[in-house]
Amino acid sequence: MIARGYLHEGERLEDLQCGGMTLIQDERHFRFGIDAVLLANFCRVKPGETAVDLGCGSGVIPMLVCAKYKAKYIFGLEIQKACADMADRSVRYNGVSDKVCIINGDIKNIRDLLPANTAHAVTANPPYIKKGAGNINESDELAIARHEILCDLNDVLQAAAWLLKPGGRFYMVHRPDRLADIMCCARACGMEPKTIRYVHPYDRRPPSLILMEFRNNGSAFLKTLAPLILYEADGGYTGELRRIYGISHSS
Repeated sequence: MIARGYLHEGERLEDLQCGGMTLIQDERHFRFGIDAVLLANFCRVKPGETAVDLGCGSGVIPMLVCAKYKAKYIFGLEIQKACADMADRSVRYNGVSDKVCIINGDIKNIRDLLPANTAHAVTANPPYIKKGAGNINESDELAIARHEILCDLNDVLQAAAWLLKPGGRFYMVHRPDRLADIMCCARACGMEPKTIRYVHPYDRRPPSLILMEFRNNGSAFLKTLAPLILYEADGGYTGELRRIYGISHSS
């Protein structure tokens, strides 16, 4: 498909290596990273289900979920207008407007944006850095994506709880140092942690990310999966990461 009319100045198309999907990206804005790809692979959306991605940025997780799973419909919610516009143009460029809808809105106003019990599955790759901690990036777009400026962990979990049907699933990627905060906030919102997987950059290195699944009104039982190792000692992708990215071993 010719990109004329979809791309703005400074933007380019990036092949997602999944179902023929491409994504409009702009170097001036926050670009998706490995955490978003890992989350899209970790989550599960069953055929005919409705999913919502909170803070979808330029739309990578809605697009990957659309490509990977036979969801009935996928909503992406993004507060930054420029990012939401890019995501919407990616949806239209890929011809999946009948499956994916991008909403420009604030997670804290979720009750005005989508009805309660809308989703079977909700995903989120929220800002990792706690409000008041760390150095703030000079770029507003990058700061909002990385720091709890416009929303915090509790806002994200409350929005997920509002959206999920009884027994619905919430999937999130975050940092291990926030695990205690995550557990406390989730239970306060009526969501029980069910599965956790630690992501390590290298074997025998501390984890840098965690992938978690929660169940709305779920029972208390937490399963820890085998760790996910990203890189071999020589810096190359591990076999599992190659499979996640859809890279053949002969590449």
